[in-house]
Amino acid sequence: MKTPKLAQTQPKVRSLTEILKKHSGRDQSGQVSVRHQGGRQKRFYRVIDFRRDKKNVTGMVKTIEYDPNRNCHIALIEYQDGEKRYILHPKDLKPGDQVVAGDNVEIKVGNALPLKNIPIGVSVHNIELYAGQGGQMIRSAGAAAVVIAKEQGYVHLKLPSGEVRKFFQDCVATIGIVGNLEAKDEVIGKAGRRIHMGIRPTVRGTAQDPRSHPHGGGEGRSGEGMHPKTPWGKPARGKITRRRHKYSSRLVVKRRK
Repeated sequence: MKTPKLAQTQPKVRSLTEILKKHSGRDQSGQVSVRHQGGRQKRFYRVIDFRRDKKNVTGMVKTIEYDPNRNCHIALIEYQDGEKRYILHPKDLKPGDQVVAGDNVEIKVGNALPLKNIPIGVSVHNIELYAGQGGQMIRSAGAAAVVIAKEQGYVHLKLPSGEVRKFFQDCVATIGIVGNLEAKDEVIGKAGRRIHMGIRPTVRGTAQDPRSHPHGGGEGRSGEGMHPKTPWGKPARGKITRRRHKYSSRLVVKRRK
């Protein structure tokens, strides 16, 4: 199937766009807390309807648009009462199609409903972790989770990583696979484009000075000279530094491969 033709990149709906402030990886004290960020092109942020809380009101897809803030496209929906909202664009949803959110709506691409009312084997995206909070999982291009079981107030979903996880049955999800599957094949092409995207260069530790990195210093080209370390002196390879158990570990039925 051909990818739907995109509308112009200039934001169409002024009420749904705002200038996205640049922080360049700095926290509230002005210190760099996230490295390798800065120098990004000015962007407009599109306000996306992750909640899908406009229940039982049919909307029509007006346009499919590019969004600089994510790797999937977005769809502009105009509802019967005249309100417009952006949603993530699911694969195979075209301009002129109709979508609706509700508790007992048709199982059709773009519709949103609680997990308990979605049949086993259906692909979903934009999934809530808590009912009413808005979709937080499965939002990137080409991603989808599959409903595989239901039990005692929970619905089991198989995630793209292979992990099987329990979600509360009242959490809302959208039917279908997130569109723009070609995003994973995109080649950046040149360093300048990465700068426009806000991604600054990554410098090897051995090329830095000893104040900036444990691997730094030495005359000429020198090796690490130690067990590999992060810029903060923690082991860089081999040692597990992540917490083994999170508060949500009880909801994981099967670990990812």
